[in-house]
Amino acid sequence: MTGGHYIFWFVFVLMVIGLYTVISHGNLVKKLIGLNLFQIGVFMFYIALGKVEDGRAPIVEEGVEVYSHPLPHVLILTAIVVGVATTSLGLALAIRIYEAYGTIEEDEVIARDNAADEDGVRDGEAGP
Repeated sequence: MTGGHYIFWFVFVLMVIGLYTVISHGNLVKKLIGLNLFQIGVFMFYIALGKVEDGRAPIVEEGVEVYSHPLPHVLILTAIVVGVATTSLGLALAIRIYEAYGTIEEDEVIARDNAADEDGVRDGEAGP
């Protein structure tokens, strides 16, 4: 039963590792890595679902009767582009947060932001 569905177990484990990494780590770069692991798991899941047993590429040839559906692969190509854009934006934001706060640890950024709010100092305002 599970022997033929090993790819689904691998995808499930990959998605759980990615989700755990996003939830458990405070480092913003590690969160991005976890998000990418989760995305890769989703990509592999869709590709595995698109596989048809004994299916061939959707190119009309004589003697071929079973074709794999190309839509999941096309959707994943689009999702990969979106994933790259999301990762690059996340890394750019991590760099900007590091420049502003001197750290990329989530709890330290929140603590410094709360301390600045308590002091009454905000962006563009003069302190007391």
